[in-house]
Amino acid sequence: MTKAKRPNILWFCTDQQRYDTIHALGNPHINTPNLDKLVEEGVSFTHAFCQSPICTPSRASFLTGRYPANVRGCMNGNEEWGEGAPLVTALLAESGYDCGLSGKFHLAGASGREEPRPKNDGYRVFHWSHDPEDRFPSGHAYADWLAAQGYSLRDLREDPASIPPELHQTTWCTDRAIEFLSEKRRRGPWLMSVNVFDPHAPFDPPQEYRDRYDSSKMPAPLFRETDLTTQPEIPGDFQNVSRPPEEFNAREVTAAYYAMIELIDENVGRLLEALDETGQRENTVIIFTSDHGEMLGDHGLLLKGCRFYEGLVRVPLIISWPGHFPPHEERESGENPEAVGSESEQVDTAEASKDSALDDDSPAPAGFVSNALVELVDIAPTLLELAGLPVPLRMQGRSLLPILRGERPPDLHRDFVRCEFYQALNPEVPGREQYEGSYATMYRDARHKIVVYHGHEHGELYDLENDPGEFDNLWNDPDHAELRFDLMRRNFDALAYSIDPGPPQVTPF
Repeated sequence: MTKAKRPNILWFCTDQQRYDTIHALGNPHINTPNLDKLVEEGVSFTHAFCQSPICTPSRASFLTGRYPANVRGCMNGNEEWGEGAPLVTALLAESGYDCGLSGKFHLAGASGREEPRPKNDGYRVFHWSHDPEDRFPSGHAYADWLAAQGYSLRDLREDPASIPPELHQTTWCTDRAIEFLSEKRRRGPWLMSVNVFDPHAPFDPPQEYRDRYDSSKMPAPLFRETDLTTQPEIPGDFQNVSRPPEEFNAREVTAAYYAMIELIDENVGRLLEALDETGQRENTVIIFTSDHGEMLGDHGLLLKGCRFYEGLVRVPLIISWPGHFPPHEERESGENPEAVGSESEQVDTAEASKDSALDDDSPAPAGFVSNALVELVDIAPTLLELAGLPVPLRMQGRSLLPILRGERPPDLHRDFVRCEFYQALNPEVPGREQYEGSYATMYRDARHKIVVYHGHEHGELYDLENDPGEFDNLWNDPDHAELRFDLMRRNFDALAYSIDPGPPQVTPF
């Protein structure tokens, strides 16, 4: 692709959004008409996995196309970005892209301080707002904007539900993005990162959005009474303990969570309208994804941490560029690919109370759906190839362009996916004394998932075809000892092969 034809890139990344939160992809309980439109116009990856179930390591990986351990980006709350690899935005900027950001960045800790930027992140425009709280003494662009409008963020946060949608951080991030993409004195292509904080806890949407969801009609989490005894046996640092979902009103949490996503969806719609109004939609690639998921009551857990259940490590990933990625009817296969594993993997309602990911009442997506195993590290090389740039030798992601263009089978990309948690919750940080600094790795193929908690005897092994809810841990099952050994070996091989061996060897003359 020549530089003259390089597309603009609109990269919308939410914070803590599960894979099963889009109406057109099977959730009848949520209203997401604009994301549904992206599904209809683009390619949706139903089995996209983050490389760490917590913010900073995940963002470090998808911004570099490398696993967290390879870029010294494993900790959530590190002092500064370790400069372990160039960011894809910097590579694009060096090639002529004009880059902007609004919202979260989080390659370094931002607890009560303005996050230090990398030496080169590639962004000309940088509207930083880690979260919508009043806890940053300086550098908080969202709070400064509110003050310029005559509002106090501190006062507004006393009752978050009463914050008007037009003053919400999600809307503010979108406003800044619209300003950026509407700039007229730009010669080359642009990239805009829209990094909203929602639907991250504390689950506080504007009241008018919350009122759209009846908590009594929300799906119940994946939960069995046995979770109360099995969860404490599983090692790993986690932010909360397993409790019966009714103790924390899980359906109420789900309603608020869905309401936050609906506000996100409406702002995606505003961006689509802005692209249409400025005549840029046909030359703009849109990526919608999230850094990791949310437990949302599954197994009696909320939030995130050192766990690797599907709701936490599997995220939405939609890539849309109408006219460039063949729609479903133009694909050689003529049919949507079969789901990874089997249909029962989507969610077995006999085993769990959540609705199926392909509910009969939900519309079938008109766009193309790929069930291939993909990773968020695959985004960076995809962007570079779209921009006509070489993919660096050390980049570990694999471009999705062959699937997007219909040049390879849509259900084949990776044989397995990986996820890492390496002391992400540093116990030396004040307030985290209860944590051990866990090390854990996940290896998941089409049917099985194994989680190794390094330094512990206990782990997790699930047959996702027969147990999509991940309730029956086969780790200590004698009948699955051979399978456990084989998957542990594969996990170890994948870990070893993911290590950066250093600079390329110089061949002596």
